[in-house]
Amino acid sequence: MINDGIVNVSYIIATILFILALGGLSNQETARRGNWYGIIGMTIALVATVLGDVERNFEYLIVALLVGGSVGLLLARRVQMTQMPELVAILHSLVGIAAVAVGFANFMGAGHDYAGAEKTIHDIETYIGILIGAVTFSGSVIAFGKLSGRIGGKPMLIPGRHWFNLGLLVGAIWFGYQFVVQSAGGAGIEPLIVMTVIALLFGIHMVMAIGGADMPVVVSMLNSYSGWAASATGFMLGNDLLIVTGALVGSSGAILSYIMCRAMNRKFFSVIAGGFGTGGGTVAAGGDEDGEVVPVEAHEVAGMLAGAKEVMIIPGYGMAVAQAQHIVYEITTALRKKGVNVRFGIHPVAGRMPGHMNVLLAEAKVPYDIVFEMDEVNDDFPDVDVSIVIGANDIVNPSAQEVPDSPIAGMPVLECWKGKTTIVLKRSMATGYAGVQNPLFFKENTRMLFGDAKDTLDAVFKAL
Repeated sequence: MINDGIVNVSYIIATILFILALGGLSNQETARRGNWYGIIGMTIALVATVLGDVERNFEYLIVALLVGGSVGLLLARRVQMTQMPELVAILHSLVGIAAVAVGFANFMGAGHDYAGAEKTIHDIETYIGILIGAVTFSGSVIAFGKLSGRIGGKPMLIPGRHWFNLGLLVGAIWFGYQFVVQSAGGAGIEPLIVMTVIALLFGIHMVMAIGGADMPVVVSMLNSYSGWAASATGFMLGNDLLIVTGALVGSSGAILSYIMCRAMNRKFFSVIAGGFGTGGGTVAAGGDEDGEVVPVEAHEVAGMLAGAKEVMIIPGYGMAVAQAQHIVYEITTALRKKGVNVRFGIHPVAGRMPGHMNVLLAEAKVPYDIVFEMDEVNDDFPDVDVSIVIGANDIVNPSAQEVPDSPIAGMPVLECWKGKTTIVLKRSMATGYAGVQNPLFFKENTRMLFGDAKDTLDAVFKAL
């Protein structure tokens, strides 16, 4: 056991390291260092908490740490980059269920001597912690199902869904009042259980009503919820570090959600209300209404790239599925050696979680200085000779600007069709995750390179 002074100093050091970790993760070049700050900070926090608070039953704690650490290590080694969005979602669910478990244990545990206003405040902390935790848990499980394809991306819109949500909210408030009143008399478990069921239903319904196009926002939103759940748990346990850490995660997740909504020209509350996007993977309607696509072969693409001066590569989820980031790096290196100016244009919601494409490109060792955000390159497309769209759909869809009644109308997109030639790599003419048809495929300066992105790009590289 160590004294409270050492524990508090350890918590302060850990808090500083967590803040440095968030700062490091905001930039690709410092992300690895930011990860190490977080690892060291969490290690210090864990050791200080164990040695400062735990008095007995160390064997159970050690077994739990070994089991949890082994599962985490196994997942980290086995999970593919394409599975990262659902992994993040399911990890959020663990934070939520932990908050629920701690809340019930804290309420039913012996040894509390709260009275009067102090007890009321503590009961409210417990109630809110369980409420946020339950919503986070069930919502994250549904998000995992949608991102992994186990649940369709189409939003589930039940009649009167907003009234249903309002009813759940009113019920949660009412049972919260009943819980505080009954807890003062030594009871309260029944309203607490009812509220937990209500919160679980709310989390399920909230995410089920959100369509595929908004899932990146959902991931960051659930990240924020998990932070607030952790912070509420800190209040329940009287742990200052957990309060601060949860607040850091919660606030940063909320800010990220706001940034992504702005990038999609969407209001945060309209995303939460749900109803946007449909299931991806449906076959696009063809025929005269859409026009004809012009297919192209790998050697023709190689010829276009070799004769270009400006090339823009736009990666999407299809690049992650095909694991084509490494061959993309090889092509980039080859073109740059020929004097071609190659850049990458990254949409804020490319992929299915925030920063998905940036992580893939960093994994393939693509230089940071040629990777740009959408706003940095959108005005340059008229000067681009060849744009290569790798498995992206919704983020390069002209309907966002040209079709006022499109579901993605007003969403900022990468305007690659303004360049001289656009080459789109796709397996088929299926729509994207938002289920919206893409007129880009039928434009006169667009060429379609069909097939698995890794195989087709490998053929392009060999031709180069």
